[in-house]
Amino acid sequence: MRASRAVFVDSGAWIALAVSSDPLHARAVETWNGIRSAGYTICTSVPVILETFTFLDRNTRREVALGWKDSLSEVSGLRALECGARDMPSVWKYFERQDLHKLSAVDATSFVLMTKHGIKSAFAFDHHFASAGFRMLG
Repeated sequence: MRASRAVFVDSGAWIALAVSSDPLHARAVETWNGIRSAGYTICTSVPVILETFTFLDRNTRREVALGWKDSLSEVSGLRALECGARDMPSVWKYFERQDLHKLSAVDATSFVLMTKHGIKSAFAFDHHFASAGFRMLG
């Protein structure tokens, strides 16, 4: 994988893609189509997958969550990055930053994984990605 041609997909983007009534759905679909046509490698993380599934399961219907989960296998070349115990000291450092107020642990994990894998772009709607120094798509 060439990191410069990779994009990290956050929970908010996955949710907006999965829920047609989401206010960001049209924007998410347009961004997703642009990312796919540009040939980016699509990356996400195990924590993001779990967070997205949980949100969809709790806020829509179980069938929506399961359908979204099944759709991941249709994303050509999708890489689900794993977070391990060795990543945790770097994750905790993000909580010391004053500019990342109300940061989630999943987002901090995403930042560590993106940095570790050299991914500079995020398909996200969460301002924390820009504050952490990543280029936002979407």
